[in-house]
Amino acid sequence: MEKAGAKVVKHYRELAFMGFIEVLFNLRTILRNIAFCKKDVLEFKPDVLVLIDYPGFNLRIAEWAKEQGIRVVYYISPQIWAWKQGRVHKIKKCVDDMCVVLPFEKDFYTRFNYNAHFVGHPLLDEIAKDDSAREKQEIIAILPGSRKQEISAMLPIMLKAVENVGNYKCIIAGAPGMTADFYAPFIAGKNVELVFGKTYEVLKTAKAGLITSGTATLEAGLLKLPQVVCYKANKISYIIAKRLVKIKYISLVNLILDKPAVLELIQEDLNVENIRKELDALLNSDSRKKQMAEDYQALHEKLGGIGASERTATIVLKTK
Repeated sequence: MEKAGAKVVKHYRELAFMGFIEVLFNLRTILRNIAFCKKDVLEFKPDVLVLIDYPGFNLRIAEWAKEQGIRVVYYISPQIWAWKQGRVHKIKKCVDDMCVVLPFEKDFYTRFNYNAHFVGHPLLDEIAKDDSAREKQEIIAILPGSRKQEISAMLPIMLKAVENVGNYKCIIAGAPGMTADFYAPFIAGKNVELVFGKTYEVLKTAKAGLITSGTATLEAGLLKLPQVVCYKANKISYIIAKRLVKIKYISLVNLILDKPAVLELIQEDLNVENIRKELDALLNSDSRKKQMAEDYQALHEKLGGIGASERTATIVLKTK
C-alpha cells in the first residue's frame, strides 16, 4: 500500500498478534491502537472506509464507523466461515459492501441473505505482473511465516529437516515486516540463504517448498510449486482453536479445492521425519508431482481470473 502511494500512519506489525493467549497478553496495546485508529479516521474524514481482513480489529472499527455515518467497504472477508460464524450478523449491519476473494465465500454469505461480491483473488493480479518463465533450479524454498511467533516456532524444525538434502540450495524468503537481525539466531551456522523482496522469484525457481499455512500456500500453488504445508502454534491456543474452528483443512489450496491436494503437517505432526518423507516424494515421485500439477491447474481455474483490484475499486467508488 505504501508503494502505491498510501500514507502509513501505523504499521501492521504493531497490530498483528497470533493466538488467543497472545491477544490476551497484548490487550492494552490492541485497545490503544483501536483508539488511535478512530481518532485518525475522524481527522481524515473519509467518504469511504476500506477495511482489509483482520476481523478482531476491523469489525470493531466497522461498527463504530457505521455509527459515524461513514460508508464501509470490507475487502477480503474475515474467515467467519471457519469460526465465529455469528459475526455475519454484525457484518450485515455495519458493512455496506463485502468483497470476497474465495469462490465459496459468496455462497456462505448468501446462506445468510447477504449479497457479497466475488471479485476474484488479488494474487492472480500480482502473479500476472511478472509472467516471465523461470528455469527450475536445485532449490528448496522455506517460508516460515510472517509473524515472529510463527517463525520462532517453525523455522528451527524446517531448517533441521533440510539438513543434508544433497545438492539442493535452501533459501528462506524473509517476511516484509521482519529484519535480517531477527532471523540471524536461527540461521547462524546453517547452510541457508536469507533473501527479502524476492519471494515470487524463489517460489518460481524452487523445486519444492516448506510453506507456513496462510496466503503463502496459495501463492505457492498458483506458482505451481510442490509444497508441504506447515503449522505450529502455542499449544493452548491450538487446543482452543481446534474446538472452535469448523473447517476440514488449514491451507487455502485444500480449502478451495475441497480435497487434500497438499500435505498439511500440523502441531505434533510437524516434525523432521514427516517433512523429510513428504519432501522426498515431492522431489522424486513422478506420480506425486503429476497429481499436484493437475490440482494446481484446477485451483487456478476456480479463482476467477485477473482483475480483482479493478473490480473492487469499482465497488469502492460507486455512489448510492
